[in-house]
Amino acid sequence: METSSTNTYVGIDVSKAYLDVACLGHTTTHRFDNGEDGFSELASWLRRCDPSKIVIEASGGYEKQVLINLASKGFPIALVNPLRIRHFARSLGRLAKTDRLDAYVLAEYARSIDPPLYRVPSSAQRQLSRLIARRSQVSGMLVAEKNRLHLADATLAPRIQKHIDWLQAELEADMVEIERCVAADPDWQYNLRLLQTVPGVGPVTAFTLLAHLPELGHLPARPLAALVGVAPINRDSGQWRGKRFIQGGRAIVRSALYMAALSGSRFNPVLRDFYQSLIARGKPPKVALTACMRKLLIMLNAILRDQTAWHPA
Repeated sequence: METSSTNTYVGIDVSKAYLDVACLGHTTTHRFDNGEDGFSELASWLRRCDPSKIVIEASGGYEKQVLINLASKGFPIALVNPLRIRHFARSLGRLAKTDRLDAYVLAEYARSIDPPLYRVPSSAQRQLSRLIARRSQVSGMLVAEKNRLHLADATLAPRIQKHIDWLQAELEADMVEIERCVAADPDWQYNLRLLQTVPGVGPVTAFTLLAHLPELGHLPARPLAALVGVAPINRDSGQWRGKRFIQGGRAIVRSALYMAALSGSRFNPVLRDFYQSLIARGKPPKVALTACMRKLLIMLNAILRDQTAWHPA
């Protein structure tokens, strides 16, 4: 393969078993196994290609290992929301969809949009994220089983109750592992205490923010709100003014913020007054609560940025 110029863009389409790779300026794509051996072969190929940007889209978790593998080896790789890629493909008139074509679209996206580089999380960060995600899964199953218990007959109720007891034990075990993981990092311990000085922010919310929002305290308010998905999006055209709405972002962080804002709208004096003022102005409760989520996120961002505990002022 020829040595590429400095402006070389690569797209990687990920499936469960394979990685389809396209490089702009080359008419052929390459396929590698989505596993350790394939990662090594892909890295060797990329070194000859010398890309200035590699784009990979989120693929239900199948992209995580190759993403971390390549980023840790110093390759300039970016992770992109698949919805953005589909909209971009339509804007180019690319309606057909195959692994090979998707890889070229990703490479085109790398050249046209130049997305920010992926930040490699530490091994402890990845472990904490896995534990938080597992706790969320178990919590969801627990709620579902408790709902089923109310409708179960006498023959099934004991079995469901047994499963509920097991899930409850798993939930407690997950929390012990999470606490142990955070306790091993002094910075996490300190930031955990700072976050929980805010009324309405409990340990689960604080753990979730540490695991899934490492940018907290390092980004300005507006980009951070857009990253999480709590920034209102305008829908205006001419004299028509549409409703603002939120979209995208990190769902697990948004869910944690929702519960914290719900509690804060009752017990946090700043959020309570803010929520009530919005309701008094005629805002629907969900709109007011979303605004509280954004305000809470900005408060938490300032707390970690300044490394100071919360106070009403």
